[in-house]
Amino acid sequence: MDIRIGIANSPRELTFESAQSAADIERTVSEALASKASHVSLSDDKGRLFVVPTAALVYVEIGSEEARRVGFVA
Repeated sequence: MDIRIGIANSPRELTFESAQSAADIERTVSEALASKASHVSLSDDKGRLFVVPTAALVYVEIGSEEARRVGFVA
């Protein structure tokens, strides 16, 4: 699952791949925003943990679960 997070006042976005499902990621972000938590924590498939302040979240883009195709498609 590809995840891209836009952070306020930052020229770059945070991009990583996670083994979590799209529903799990959406639930985690939504719960953090609804409860007015100070941060949201997500982990990638390499075991790294990303902690982002909810006040700085601009967007969270959750990619498809489909594997990338290699080569030409007819």
